[in-house]
Parts: sequence; structure tokens; C-alpha cells
Amino acid sequence: MAVKIRLRRIGAKRKPIYRIVIADARAPRDGRFIETVGHYNPLVNPAEITVNVERVREWLRWGAQPTGTVKSLLARVGVWQTFTAG
Repeated sequence: MAVKIRLRRIGAKRKPIYRIVIADARAPRDGRFIETVGHYNPLVNPAEITVNVERVREWLRWGAQPTGTVKSLLARVGVWQTFTAG
């Protein structure tokens, strides 16, 4: 089973808020997921990013692949650099 760390859209029309979730790569964007590990609100200034760092690191060690957007969000909070550094 290929596992991805990706965004799941919630919120109202034209007011998106995203949850950062662990999901099977074959599942739809807003469909079935395994675990919620954070959320992202792009509407506030500066954008609000909350991540459960321990769980994200654990999933990355287990081989979960982040999408491009999630990778950039993880880099903004410093998780991606610590993971790639070793």
C-alpha cells in the first residue's frame, strides 16, 4: 500500500482550510484517510500551520511520501529539514 501525506480540503466555498492527513495514494482527495497529523489555514496572515511533528517523522520513517505542497509546508515549520538531515 503506497501511503501519501497530503492535504484534505475542508471549510466552506471559497474559504478553504486543509487538514494534513496520511492516506492511501489510491483514495480520493477528500475520501478515506488513515490519520490526521495537522492542519493548514491559508486565509489568515501569516498562514497557520499546525503539525504533530512526532507522528509526521514516524510516518516519513515508515516510507510515507509527502506531496509537493505538503513538503513545502513541512519545510516551513522545519520538519522536512530535520528529516532529510538524518
